[in-house]
Amino acid sequence: MELQTSSSRRVLVAKPRGYCAGVDRAVVAVEKALEQYGAPIYVRKQIVHNTHVVKTLEAKGAIFVEETEEVPEGEIVVFSAHGVSPAVHAEAAERQLRTIDATCPLVTKVHNEAKRFAGQDYDILLIGHEGHEEVEGTSGEAPDHIRLVDGLDSVEKVEVRDPGKLVWLSQTTLSVDETNETVARLKQRFPNLIDPPSDDICYATQNRQVAVKEIAAEADLVIVVGSDNSSNSKRLVEVALDHGAKAAYLVDDASHIRDEWFEGVTTVGLTSGASVPDELVQGVLARLAERGFGDVTEVESVEEKVRFALPHELRKDLRAG
Repeated sequence: MELQTSSSRRVLVAKPRGYCAGVDRAVVAVEKALEQYGAPIYVRKQIVHNTHVVKTLEAKGAIFVEETEEVPEGEIVVFSAHGVSPAVHAEAAERQLRTIDATCPLVTKVHNEAKRFAGQDYDILLIGHEGHEEVEGTSGEAPDHIRLVDGLDSVEKVEVRDPGKLVWLSQTTLSVDETNETVARLKQRFPNLIDPPSDDICYATQNRQVAVKEIAAEADLVIVVGSDNSSNSKRLVEVALDHGAKAAYLVDDASHIRDEWFEGVTTVGLTSGASVPDELVQGVLARLAERGFGDVTEVESVEEKVRFALPHELRKDLRAG
């Protein structure tokens, strides 16, 4: 679309931005568990990758742990939106933990694909970032069949049993463009590589990347609100730079904005990752207004209407028995 130009300092705010349906579901699941059962409620890993969300939930009585073994036996534990492996479910059962699975349904879809293709004895090339919780959870569904492909540099190193029986899957929060490039390179090496039944990169990741592309070419500076461990937020910075932004930075909140970024800047693009509450974006807008960027235009690229039901465990009494 053609964006209006202005001689004043302006801000182009991307829409959609911020919370996706999976993140909203996971955060609300912890809040509802606290309301329903009272504190403490344990959460394995960060429920979503945002430091402000985690601190807010901690203040309400959530206790975040790295592993299930840190949860006292018999207590309630929430699994994060990124998903967990079958081994984690087994550990929780051994400790008689009452579990609430807040895995994003779109991540669960990838898990189910991994199980199905492994059951058909395919080698699965999983495109994703080594060590990311989502990748660890998906890999745990079929560890003997999954080969991790962490970017273009990994393509030539991949070893498979049968190049004629291969499928690729991906982490849900990757750059669409980079993933397409990786798949193209994989298909050069493995011509019989087949695609998953549907796109694994989630709708929200794709929509936020489309939205930031729309404002990046007009922006002297793009600010992405999100935490440093948020894969989808970091991808937004990369996409902005790849599509015309002269500079782009990731900030946790308005306090991380630096004065030197604004030298010669008249147009700021602003967006946020899928795990970021909009109050943090409003805080950045207030800081920008203090610097004279008072002309704010919201640029909507696509309307989002996706909603997910809460985890089914919240509809039964986990304290019973």
